Amino acid sequence: MARVAGVSPSTVSRAFARPGRVSHHTAQRIFSAAVEVGYRSAHVAGIQHPDRQRTSMIALVIADIRNPVYAEMVRGAEAAAAEAGYIMLLAHTQESEQKERQALERALASVDGIVLSSSRMSDSAIRMMAKQKPLIVMNRAVKDVASVVTDNPRGIRRAAEHLGELGHRTITYLAGPEASWADGMRWRSLREAAMELELTVRRTNPNHPTISGGEAAAKEWLRHRTPGVIAYNDQMAIGFIRALQQNGLTIPGDVSVVGHDNSYGAAFITPSLTTIEAPLYSLGATAVNNLLAFAAGARSQSNQPVVLPTRLLVRNSTTCTP
Repeated sequence: MARVAGVSPSTVSRAFARPGRVSHHTAQRIFSAAVEVGYRSAHVAGIQHPDRQRTSMIALVIADIRNPVYAEMVRGAEAAAAEAGYIMLLAHTQESEQKERQALERALASVDGIVLSSSRMSDSAIRMMAKQKPLIVMNRAVKDVASVVTDNPRGIRRAAEHLGELGHRTITYLAGPEASWADGMRWRSLREAAMELELTVRRTNPNHPTISGGEAAAKEWLRHRTPGVIAYNDQMAIGFIRALQQNGLTIPGDVSVVGHDNSYGAAFITPSLTTIEAPLYSLGATAVNNLLAFAAGARSQSNQPVVLPTRLLVRNSTTCTP
């Protein structure tokens, strides 16, 4: 096969064992050579070979299974997959680019398509995967790859307007993971909104998108206090509130706090959390429905991501400046 394809034997081995490490063009040459010499393998992955039957399975890759924001996405994705007669495989990558790559390499041969949620891989790596298997990305926009995102700019704008209307002229953004596309988009949206609304904004150092990440951000905020806070997500907002309460501060008396996502727990913390609601269930369902359309041969008419609406839910964690 190596001689027919014009590549080294190690490249042939890699194409069958770890297809994500071989370019689409090279893999196609190798698999064509396999057909020519009469070789057959269940691991001819990533290329829709004529002899290969559909598996009726798709993979959903998520960054952190402990984060409740993914629960509704998974429910929506699974419901859409089941309705179409598909089984969904779930991969947990623990916010690790390396684990994400490994999961995809192992899943390529077994599924008809892949949904990436909050991927930590580079754009080029995602595009490479998309050449080998129908793929769609949630919570991130990647050039030349289908994606479904929420309206981050509108949501952040409404949160900034809300805090400004309450008299909070300075806002701290509790930053999420450094590799997160959504984090960069939310910070950029806040800066743009602040310029138009004549607000002052600052940003904490990156943190894990967890309660402990919010607690760490609270320590930084205590050194540079502002009357308003917008967190990367609800979990960070909850951790931030808990840490401040343990330091004898009151929410919203000492600081108004806004979360993001309206994930499980946002309405139950005391005080209940004002948050930017994202349509998480619809996000998962839309991603799977579009993926299955691509797997069936449909082609996107636009390189622009599908954008789902957000809205601000005002609860008890925000109030006027005393």
